[in-house]
Parts: sequence; C-alpha cells; structure tokens
Amino acid sequence: MTDATGRGVLITGASRGIGRATAIAFARAGSRVAAHYGSSREDAEQTLALLPGEGHTIIGGDLSTPDAARHIVDTAVAELGTLDVLVNNAAVGPDAANAHPIDASDWDTWVDAWDAMTRANLLGPAHVTWAFARHLMERGAPGAIVNVGSRGAYRGEADHAAYGATKAALHAFGQSISQRLAPHGIAVTSVAPGFVATERQQEKLAGERGDELRAQSPFGRVGTPEEIADTIVYLASPAAVWASGAVVDLNGASHLR
Repeated sequence: MTDATGRGVLITGASRGIGRATAIAFARAGSRVAAHYGSSREDAEQTLALLPGEGHTIIGGDLSTPDAARHIVDTAVAELGTLDVLVNNAAVGPDAANAHPIDASDWDTWVDAWDAMTRANLLGPAHVTWAFARHLMERGAPGAIVNVGSRGAYRGEADHAAYGATKAALHAFGQSISQRLAPHGIAVTSVAPGFVATERQQEKLAGERGDELRAQSPFGRVGTPEEIADTIVYLASPAAVWASGAVVDLNGASHLR
C-alpha cells in the first residue's frame, strides 16, 4: 500500500529539481503539498502550477535560521490543516562557486563554505524535523520523514568536503532520530542519490564531462528527478514503515558499499 491520498506533505527546496519532482509525485498520489522555497518565489509558483489536485500551497523561508525553519512548519500546518510527511530536500549543493578543496582554498573560502552548508544541509533539516515531529506527537498521529542525502556522503567530495560531510551527518541524524520516533509511529528514512539530471546539472551533462558522468553508472546514464521522487513517495508510505532507519542508495550502481 502506497496510497498518499489526503495526507499533508511538506517538501523543502521544492522549487526545482528533485524537490519539484517529489511535489508532483505526491500530488499525483492525492496528497496536499506545501512546497517550500528558499529564494525564488517564481520557480515555486511554477511548481505549484504543475501540481494536480487542490489544496496545495507554497511557503518561503530561509532554513538556515532556526526560527524561520520552525515558522515554515507552523505555516505549512496552518495552510494544509495537518502535516503527515516531511521531505528534507533543501540544501546548498556543490558547484564551481562554492568549491573549497582543502589544498587550494584560502581561510575565508573554507570557513564560508562550511558555515553555509552546515546551516542549510544539516541544521536546517534538524530544526524543521523537530517542529514537524512535535506536530505529529501533539496530534498523536503517525507519519514519515524522508531525508535527501547524497552518494557523496560515502564516496567523498574532494572539492566540496563540507557537502559530503553534511550529507553524511544528515544520514546519521535520520538514523539517530528513527530510534526515538518509532514509538510515536513516525518512520524516518533517507535516500542517497548519485548524479541526477536536474535543471542545475543540464549544462554539465551537455558539456565535455557529460560522457564521463553517464559512464559512472553501468546503465550508461544518470538518474532522473522522477526516479528519486518515486522512491521518496514509497518510503513515506505506510508500506515502508519497516524500512525506518535505512539509507537507500539511488545511484544506478555507480557507487557500491
């Protein structure tokens, strides 16, 4: 059973990429979706326009600020009535602008990268999760949390150590709280995607590294946002409650552990 009908779902970082695909997948399954965005309301409105069904909303806010993170959950509850599922997807991803290889970065670059990624990729999800879990516990209702981690947590990120480290910490965070939340009927899982063909990655895939990136998987391609989204919807379902504590690799056999 993977029926999502009637559930309230908060997805952070839902304005593009995996977050947008996940919002669409939940809406198609019958859920009411609160699509969070960090900075681009225009992109979030485009996501909202793509969602089938009714009762959806968009919510802006800076997850790196604790009070804002809690406010996002409170707003989602007010807009949807109740929340049943949280998808921690928002993150500062690796790109050329925030590269910080330890042997080639100055002090300020190093400190800024660690600060930004720790706040967005670990502390933000932690604060949102606290507020979401408290909402469920006060209702006495079961629910599900799915964290979007990364293959980089295991394979390493040579030019983006803070990204790899914060995603590894997010996996560990999910496993830790899964033990405390299980008695409340709340399941916690994580997914660890490999390279995914989001809008942000199209230029890279079309460039000189495209063939190299596709060759990382024996399937000869990279993942799609929809593949990640479909797994998230399943993990958030009652059928997947026994997977609580798991980290699911979604990388097309490009990295085995």
